[in-house]
Amino acid sequence: MQVGFLMLRLALISFLTWFSFTLIAQNGYWQQKVEYQMEIDFNIDNHQFDGKQTLTYYNNSPDTLRKVFYHLYFNAFQPGSSMDVRSRTITDPDPRIADRIQGLQDDEIGFHQISKLKQDDKKVDFNIDGTLLMVTLAQPILPGASTKFNMEFKSQVPVQIRRSGRNNKEGVDYTMTQWYPKMAEYDIDGWHTDPYVCREFHGVFGTFDVSINIDKSYVIGGTGVLQNKVITDNSAGKNVWRFIAENVHDFAWAADPDFVHAKTATSNGTELNFYYLNDTALLDNWTRLKDQTVQLFEIMNANFGEYPYEQFSAIQAGDGGMEYPMCTMISGTGTFGGLVSVTVHEAIHNWYYGVLATNELKYPWMDEGFTTFAQNIVLDSLRKSRKANPHQRSYDSYTRYVTKRDEEPLTTHADHYDYNASYGVASYSKGCVFLSQLEYIIGEKAFSVGMKRYFNDWKFKHPTPTDFKRVMEKTSGLELDWYFEGWIGSTEQIDYAISSVSPSGSKTEILIEKLGGLTMPLEISVKTKGKETHYYIPIERMRGAKPLQEVTSMKPWPWSFPSYSLVIDESIGNVQSVVIDPRNKIADIDRTQNQYPKVKRGTTLEP
Repeated sequence: MQVGFLMLRLALISFLTWFSFTLIAQNGYWQQKVEYQMEIDFNIDNHQFDGKQTLTYYNNSPDTLRKVFYHLYFNAFQPGSSMDVRSRTITDPDPRIADRIQGLQDDEIGFHQISKLKQDDKKVDFNIDGTLLMVTLAQPILPGASTKFNMEFKSQVPVQIRRSGRNNKEGVDYTMTQWYPKMAEYDIDGWHTDPYVCREFHGVFGTFDVSINIDKSYVIGGTGVLQNKVITDNSAGKNVWRFIAENVHDFAWAADPDFVHAKTATSNGTELNFYYLNDTALLDNWTRLKDQTVQLFEIMNANFGEYPYEQFSAIQAGDGGMEYPMCTMISGTGTFGGLVSVTVHEAIHNWYYGVLATNELKYPWMDEGFTTFAQNIVLDSLRKSRKANPHQRSYDSYTRYVTKRDEEPLTTHADHYDYNASYGVASYSKGCVFLSQLEYIIGEKAFSVGMKRYFNDWKFKHPTPTDFKRVMEKTSGLELDWYFEGWIGSTEQIDYAISSVSPSGSKTEILIEKLGGLTMPLEISVKTKGKETHYYIPIERMRGAKPLQEVTSMKPWPWSFPSYSLVIDESIGNVQSVVIDPRNKIADIDRTQNQYPKVKRGTTLEP
C-alpha cells in the first residue's frame, strides 16, 4: 500500500512539473528557479568562513543544460582581477576603488575556494576563471527537470573597498554582500557570465534558507525573515542566526557587535528594521528616519505597487548606498537630509532592482532611472516642496552632459561605458527623464495606471524594455515604438525652435523647426491680449493623442517633416508671446529657441 501510494505521489509530482513547464512555454515566457540552503561558520579572528551550500536548480527553459556557472564575487578583490585592472585603466575611475585592490595583501584580499562540488551525489568537473566558476555537469538537466548541487567552500572577507567587505570607514565590521557562490542566470539570451567589475547584477529568483554561526557578541540584519530566537552554542561562544527569504534573487547581511536594532511598521503591516552603530551623535537621525521610511513606503505602495515582502531593513554598512533584496546598506553619518535621501533611493530599488529585477547589466536605466524618478517624487512629498517638475535636476544633468561631451546610448552594457560619468548620467538622469517624458506623452492618468500595471504584471520576473513598452501601449492606447527607439537606442537629441511668427492674412503663422534628431509631441502656449491659449501637436507615429482638456489639438506632425506650420486665429498684432513646452516636460537641449520673442542664448529659463 505504501509503495503504491508513493508511486502515485511521484507520478502526480511528475505530471504537475510537466504541466507547469508546458503552461510557461505556452505563455511564451519562462525563467529558472533556485532553492538555496546554506550553513556558514564564521571566524571573526581571520575574517574567514566555511560554507556548506545545497542548491536545487529548476530548469524551466526549453533547453537541455550541460554546464552551469556560478559567480564568485569575492575573487574580484585580488590584485590583477578584472575589477582591479578596469578601475585603474578607465579614464575617470571610481575614487572608492581607484588602485586600492592592487595593494591588498594576502590577508586583506577576498576569495572563494571550492573544496567539494557534487551534482545529485556525483562529482563534477569544474574550473575557476576569476569571478566565475564553470561546472561541467555529471548529467544534463533536461527541460522541466531539476537537479541538486552540494558544495563546500571557504571564503575570506576582503578589506572593505566597494560594497562588500570588512571594517568599513564608519566602523561597521562586516558588510556581507556578493558573499557566497551564486548561480548565474540563464534566460532567453543564454548564460550571463560577465566578470564582476563592480557594476551591476542579474540573478535567479528563488528561496534562501541561510544559517549563520558567528561570535555571540554580533547582531545581524539583512535579507529575509529571522526564523529563530538566536540559538547559542555555548561551547564555541557563537550564535546561530537563521533567515528565510522567498521570491528573491540574492541574499545579503551585515554584522557588528555594536549594532542598535530598532523597528516600526507600515499601515499594512510591513516590518521596517533599522540597524546602526551605537553612536550618540547619530541616534537622533536614525530615530527620526523611522517615520520618514514609513512615509516613503506608503507613498510607493500607493503610487507604484505594493511592497510584497514581510520586512525591510535599513542597515548602516557598505560605502554609500547599495540595494539588496529586502534591505539596503547605507552610510550612517552625515546630515539627516542626506540619510533620508540615500534611504529613499536605496529602498525604492527594492521595487525595481528587487521585485521587477530587470537585467541591470543590459538595462541599468530600468533600475537606476526608474528608482531616481520615484525618489524625486517621494522626496518632493516628504519635503513638501511641491515642485512644478520634481525631476528638473535630472533634466539639467542630462542636458548639461550631452551638450558638452560625447553621449553613450542607453543600450550600452553597464560594464562597457567608456566613462563612469557616462554610465551615471545615462542610467540615473536619462533613465529618469525617459519616464518623465513618457508621462508627458501618454498623460498622467494613463502613466499612473501603467506603472502599477507594470509592477503587478511583472513582479518576480525579469522584464525587458519591450515588456514595459507593451504595458504602456496597452494602457494608453498609443504606439510608442518611436519614443523607445529614439530615446533608448540612439544619442539623438531633442531640439525645437520657433523659426518665425508672421502674419497669414488675418491670422498668424507660427513656424516651428525640428533641429534635433528626436521627435516629441509639443504643447504650445500662445499669449494674446487678455488670454492664454494652449495648442497640442501630436506625433504621427503615436497613432492617437493623450486626453486633453481646454487644449486645441492640431493635426499630427510626420517625423520626416523638418518644420510645422501652426496657424492660429489671431492677428499678429495681438500675439504677445509663444512658448514651446511651457511646463518644461521635454529635454530640449536649447530652450532659448523655444520662446517668442526670442531670448539670448545661455539665458536660464525658469520651469
